[in-house]
Amino acid sequence: MNPESFFKQAKIALKLPVETPLQSSYQFGADPDTLAQLVLTGTKTATTSAYDLYETDEPLPQVGAYDVILNAKNIPICVTKNDTVTITPYAKVGADHAYHEGEGDRSYAYWRKVHDAFFSQEYVAAGQAFDPATAKMVLERFHVVYPL
Repeated sequence: MNPESFFKQAKIALKLPVETPLQSSYQFGADPDTLAQLVLTGTKTATTSAYDLYETDEPLPQVGAYDVILNAKNIPICVTKNDTVTITPYAKVGADHAYHEGEGDRSYAYWRKVHDAFFSQEYVAAGQAFDPATAKMVLERFHVVYPL
């Protein structure tokens, strides 16, 4: 099933207006299957993306918007709704956000280690250098709305 069909089912189940838009569908990071399962269990309720790597015509995530989370095979796993979206310097991302990302032992030290490595690779792939002191991040908090 594709993300649009999955979201259509979710809108019916949730009794959302037919015109409710799907913001995006995406996989999480380096291990999409594990991270999608963390979302389903309610352990992962946050994510971080690099503000600096958004295309000029690519919209930023919005509060109240719906996303379809995909596994490694691009199969829809669930629908989430954004509770908060903030832009903050990478160096100011705190332990609370790291905990809500739900990965590893949920500590800031673990979060920083894996995200330093992840964003270093992402920036290189985009032809840029990752500088933790100056990089800006988009922090999202969300909750699963479908399946319930």
